[in-house]
Amino acid sequence: MRPRYVACDSDSCTGCRLCEFACALAKEGAFDLDLSRIHVARPTATLSAAVACRLCPDAPCVRSCPRAALRVSPNDGVIEVIPALCTGCGWCIEACDFGAVSLDRQTKCVVICDLCRDTGEPACVRGCPKEALSLKSVEAVAAESRDRLVVREG
Repeated sequence: MRPRYVACDSDSCTGCRLCEFACALAKEGAFDLDLSRIHVARPTATLSAAVACRLCPDAPCVRSCPRAALRVSPNDGVIEVIPALCTGCGWCIEACDFGAVSLDRQTKCVVICDLCRDTGEPACVRGCPKEALSLKSVEAVAAESRDRLVVREG
């Protein structure tokens, strides 16, 4: 089973962006949305979903980095950034299909969700007033999607 990542129930997400504020405060000590490692996407006027790193097994962001500034943790699958090696070139940002890699404009180093390893539970999950965010594996998300389809079709 693959590692768990921050998954969003788009039926519950209101797009309030409190997850972004909670992340920025927890990780950077500031209410600055540019410093958040989770981002709310609004593909349509009525649909919102928060997106964070999916912990891809063969992570394109890691493969694309020309300076080896990113690596996958063997313990939990989290993408780790090595700030001393990152030049902010943006290749990893372009390589991520989910838009889950951001550039800290002040440090010129990329930032990626690390599931708030140091606190136990991601701040975005704790801060979501609608409980739209949770830690799930790809397999669990797929199973839930199948279950919803069967219920709607049945």
